[in-house]
This record gives sequence, structure tokens and C-alpha cells, in this order.
Amino acid sequence: DAVGILILCLASAAAALDFKYHHTEELEEFLRGVHAAYPSLTHLHSIGRSVEGRDLWVLVLGRFPTHHKIGIPEFKYVANMHGDETVGREILLHLIDFLVTSYGRDPVITRLLNNTRIHIMPTMNPDGFENTKVPDCYYTPGRYNRNGEDLNRNFPDAFEDNRASIQPETQAVMDWIKNETFVLSANLHGGALVASYTFDNGNPVTGSLKGYSRSPDDDVFIHLAKTYSSNHASMYKGTGCDNRQTFPEGITNGFSWYQLEGGMQDYNYVWGQCFEITLELSCCKYPPEEQLGKFWRDNKVALIEYIKQVHLGVKGQVTDKNGNPIPNAIVEAKGRPHVCPYRTNQQGEYFLLLLPGTYVINATVPGFKSMLKTVEIPDNTGNFSAVKQDFSFPEVSEKISSKVASCPKTPLYQELTRASAAVKPTVHLLVLMTVVLAIFK
Repeated sequence: DAVGILILCLASAAAALDFKYHHTEELEEFLRGVHAAYPSLTHLHSIGRSVEGRDLWVLVLGRFPTHHKIGIPEFKYVANMHGDETVGREILLHLIDFLVTSYGRDPVITRLLNNTRIHIMPTMNPDGFENTKVPDCYYTPGRYNRNGEDLNRNFPDAFEDNRASIQPETQAVMDWIKNETFVLSANLHGGALVASYTFDNGNPVTGSLKGYSRSPDDDVFIHLAKTYSSNHASMYKGTGCDNRQTFPEGITNGFSWYQLEGGMQDYNYVWGQCFEITLELSCCKYPPEEQLGKFWRDNKVALIEYIKQVHLGVKGQVTDKNGNPIPNAIVEAKGRPHVCPYRTNQQGEYFLLLLPGTYVINATVPGFKSMLKTVEIPDNTGNFSAVKQDFSFPEVSEKISSKVASCPKTPLYQELTRASAAVKPTVHLLVLMTVVLAIFK
């Protein structure tokens, strides 16, 4: 019938994605076409608007695209944060095309989408992209948003007081992170060929005096970065873009590469409970479009393998004696506390990315004794599900108030710096625990 013919036409239109640069109208047309062709598999929405009023589109893909489903982790890719770094913008469109056309045909992609909710934002800085009139490999004013601000220097910083005025695009992403239970993420850039991981900023407590800023989950971040680089066609070689710069195994600690304040990946990790790395995908920021096909082929496997890592570690729910979820319970692995403690969402869920091994998971409900459980974690990414470990607090019989104050948007590591000046390095963990307890109280 006519409806069936229309759906076939829309599917054909969605599949016919050329290797070219898609400006705002073309990008929106493609996203709308995909959603129309695959309405049960996708959800298209705008999380906000740019300075010039362009929508910040996100296409969500999965078995339950319109809403969070208990037990299914949330993943996101964000590209084109710097408007003149364009490769990520285009390969995310091709990733969308690949995912929807492979669903139901490729068993791996089918299982991935059945067990993961994937959010894809092809451009965080559409104004900057449209402002790049003359593409250049190295730099154009299109890097910045229309107010002339670098969006990857615009987030609250855990180490310094970032005085930059929060931009509409930044605020939209911060609200987005707050409203979803993101577990894993990557933001796509250009100008180098490397996978960079948290922290981008640092101080003596995190190892800055030795040229490396180490997070409590440094081992997981190294694994995540290597997962992408080792599955990329050439990133793993670590040759960089010139003879002066090499990256062993194609990865780098952000601070070791160069220090920056107000970065998005640190914000995700500290305040969003989401592990994010930065992917530099091309030596040339804005390469000729005839090279886009090769960029897609070089990154295709790595993009998929990285998404699978959202199923690392352990997940579960914290409930009361009646089985009701307890929001804002603190759940963390013993020995790796976060300055801003990781808490359960409104459904009482937690997700912790951890490498295979044995861990003690500590669940704490305000006013009650903590519960400790030892968990053996295998490599479960191939099964598309982290190990499940629930916590039930039998002494909790009434609904716990979920209005717990969120972590302040202040430089949380400043207190650690001041305290560490008077103590030996061996007690840094004690200082970190003290700050965590102070924030919790």
C-alpha cells in the first residue's frame, strides 16, 4: 500500500548517505529520514539550541529509544564540539546509518541495540561548523561557538575556578547529562590521532608534579582508550601526526598531553558519573570530503567495540525492605572513592565500570549502616550485560528523601591540594576519603 511504499522510500533515503559534508538542513533531513524509517528503533529530539538558534539534535537508538529502561545502560557519542573539527560529525551520521540498517540482520548489532540505549549527537557546535567558510587543516574561527567561546574550556572544573561564562550549548549538555543515567561516552575531535583520557587538569594530589593526572579509575580509562586505539586502523601505532609527537599505543593521559581547564570529559566523570574519553580522529581538522570514506572505514570497528565497553563491571539496584528503589544511595567500589560520590538514580540503579577482578562494593544509605558485598567481575562485554549485584536494606521501611544536595560546581580538588601540603603522599587516599565524607555529610 501507499504507507508501505513510503516507508520503503524513507528507508532507501536513509541508507543513501553520501560521503560528503552535511550542512544543517541536510543533517536535519537525514536524521528525520532515519527516524521516519525506523520509528520503533529511534527517537529524535533536540536537547537545546545554539547561540544562533540551531537545534542541538540527538538521535537515540535502541530497543527502548524513548525512555530509560532499568538495567539497560545509557551511552553517548558527541562530535563537532569544535566547529572546524568535522570528521566526527560525518562518521557519526554513518554510524547511525550502519546501526539502523544492521539491526535484525547482524546478530552483534542486534544484541547491542537490544541491550544498550545509544545517544548520538553529530554536532554540539552547529554555529561553528556553519561559520567555517574556508576549511583548513589547522585552525579557523569556526572552532569556537558564535560567542567566540571554546566549548571544551567552558565546563565547571574540578581543580580550578573556571570563570568562563557558561554557553547555551554547554548548558544544554550539562542538563542532558543530569537528566540521563549516562555510563560511558566519547567526544570526537580532530587535529591529532590519539585517544585521550581523564584527567585533563590536575594538581599535586592527582600527580601533576610528575606530569600525569591520575583519576581513581585510571586503569579503566587506560583500557577504554586502548579499546578504541587498538581497534582503529592506525591509531594504535602511536605515530601521531608529525615526528615531534608520538603516543605509545595511540593513547595519552589528557594532562600529560597538555593541561586544560573546563574540559567536557572531566566534567562527565566528576559530576555526571559518566566515563568519557576524547577521540582525536584526524591530523587535518577539516579534511577534503573525498577522504571521508576512508575515515569511516578506519573508525567503524573501533566505534562499535567502544560502545560495548558500557557493559563492563557491575550494575544493580538499591531497594528498601519492600522492594522500593532508593535514589541517591552512594554505591562505589572500595578503594576507588570519587570526590563527588557516585549515587543511584531515581530508580535506585547504579552502574560502575570496572575491569575483570574481585571487588568489594560499598552501598550507603544516609542514616543507615553501609552494606559491603564482594563481587567477582568477569569480562562480560561479549554478553552485553554487566554483572548484576543488588542491595536490599531491610531496616529501611519508608521512602528515603531523594532531595539530597548535588555536588557543588566548585573546584572539588582544591581542598585536597591544601591538605596535601602538610601530609605525606602516602596519606592522600585518607585525605580523599575525608573530603568524600565531608561532601556526603
